[in-house]
This record gives sequence, structure tokens and C-alpha cells, in this order.
Amino acid sequence: MLFRSEMFMNREALRLYLVTNRYQDSLESFLEKVETACRSGVTIVQLREKNLTTNQYYQLAKQVKEITDAYQVPLIIDDRLDVCLAVDAAGLHIGDDELPVSVARQVLGPEKILGVTAKTVKRALEAEEGGADYLGTGAIFPTTTKENAPITLISTLKTICQTVAIPVVAIGGLTSENIDQLIGTGIAGVAVVRDLMQAEDIEAKTQVFLTKLDDIIF
Repeated sequence: MLFRSEMFMNREALRLYLVTNRYQDSLESFLEKVETACRSGVTIVQLREKNLTTNQYYQLAKQVKEITDAYQVPLIIDDRLDVCLAVDAAGLHIGDDELPVSVARQVLGPEKILGVTAKTVKRALEAEEGGADYLGTGAIFPTTTKENAPITLISTLKTICQTVAIPVVAIGGLTSENIDQLIGTGIAGVAVVRDLMQAEDIEAKTQVFLTKLDDIIF
């Protein structure tokens, strides 16, 4: 299957993966943060919204995509295949309780990026087989973004990286202070929520991450 987008999945694009959370931000403030992050060097953005109507999600995704397009940063939509297709985002990320991976791949077609959450080696292999382009593995550390998320051992993360051919992104409670612990795991990138979205200085924080990632990702 040489036409699958995984053949073209650029590992570099996954290096600093911003996952959005609006917290208590106004729309204007939220979009400004996304713009600053894109300008400062995040390599991919996932729009993650759990409490919006379909139309609200669509409208927000359109606005975010204007920003990501301007900086040539791929936009990934969390969960919502319909919104992903409606705004022509770069791709979709699905968890354990969404569509089967192979079905999502079939509907998306070969060109779109498909990311899948995989907390175990078994799930990682299934996702790869089903057509995933990359995996999101975690939570590596406790996180307030997804409360009660089970912790994935760093040793499990490393095993997943060694087992699958597709790139793996670590997620869950990751900060510029703790990502050093991921050296030697084989990850392609780190997904960050709070430590970027709530940073006092997003530009400076992005640079700290990128500098540290130079020592972690080879």
C-alpha cells in the first residue's frame, strides 16, 4: 500500500505537538495563543474540544486553520471526523472509544494524517495495521487535562517505539521540566497542553522545548 500517507508522514512535523485547551480564555485570547505558538515554532497543532456543538467546533476549526495555514503548520482535529473533513484539516486524531482505525482511514482517504492514541503495545500494533500514521502514547505523567487517565510507563513507551514502524508522540503531563526523562525512548515528539497554553511567555517556552528536544529526539 504505497499510497498510504504514513509513507510520507514527516517525523519532524511531530517534534513539538501543541494540543489546545481554551481553559477560561476568550476566543480572541485563545486564537492569539495559537498564533504565537505557531509563530514561535510548534510543528503541529491539534484542536481539542469536548464541549462544543458541531457548528461551534466547525466555526472554531475554520478560524484556527486560518492561523495554522498562514504558518504552514498542519492542523489535526481531535475526535471529529466530520469537522476534519468539513474544514479540510491536515488530519484527525482518535482515541480508544472512537471509530475503528481502519474505518477512519477509509473515510479520510490516503492523503490525510491519522493519529491514534495507543497506551499498550497491542493497541499500537492494531493501530498501525489499521492505517494510523502516528501514535499518541500516554499519559506519561499525571495530567489535569484528562483526569484519571491511566499512567503509561516510560518503559512501555520505549517498547512501543521499538515495536512499530510509525512515529510515536508522548503525551500527558509533559512540561519543559520533565521531558528530559524521555531521552532514549525513541519518540518522534512530545504533545504539550498546559505548559504551552498557560505559559506566561509562549514564545520563550516554545524555545525552551525546542532546545531540549534537540537532545531528546535524534
